[in-house]
Amino acid sequence: MEDRKVRYRFLDGLRGFTLLSMISYHACWDLFYIKGVNLPFFADSFGFVWQQSICWTFILLSGFCIGIGRHPLRRGAVVFGAGLLVSVVTFLFAYEERILFGVLTFLGSAMLIFGWTRRVWERVPAALGLGVSALLFGAFYKINQGVLLWPGVEVSLPSVLYANAFSTFWGFKEPYFFSTDYFSFFPWFFLFLCGYFLFKWVEEAGH
Repeated sequence: MEDRKVRYRFLDGLRGFTLLSMISYHACWDLFYIKGVNLPFFADSFGFVWQQSICWTFILLSGFCIGIGRHPLRRGAVVFGAGLLVSVVTFLFAYEERILFGVLTFLGSAMLIFGWTRRVWERVPAALGLGVSALLFGAFYKINQGVLLWPGVEVSLPSVLYANAFSTFWGFKEPYFFSTDYFSFFPWFFLFLCGYFLFKWVEEAGH
């Protein structure tokens, strides 16, 4: 029980740190892209790495916490609804900065699909699930650009897959699609699963 309390305090601290990082990132984003303030460090690869570190941490934490919490379908519906609201508001009132299939939409979708298939994941050993999920995340990481990554090889995917909004949701991004925040279901669901299997591995190691 004491180990779990320490673990939960660590998770809360990590969530808080990542939230502060996200607020700082978006403040820089607004200054750079909206106000036109010159932020050289933000314009180069540092800005991209910073943004990715926030997203990776939140997605991993969401997958980890799905194993702790209950009612993933209820939570998923709430988060998906929040993502849908963001999409509607930005589409109507900030079209040039619209958010379609953003991180909230993805997290809600991941929670819903995980909730519907939870019994499947519960049967998978933690180490196996973590390893396979990590490999698949790496293989699908550039699916939005039309390729799968294999050790030392990039496999081009058929362009017919990248057809419309439905395919864009799953990761096969249609041409000319634009969103200021785009997280397709793949590859990010595999990172979400990494978080869940990491939770299982920690739980099993604690017994």
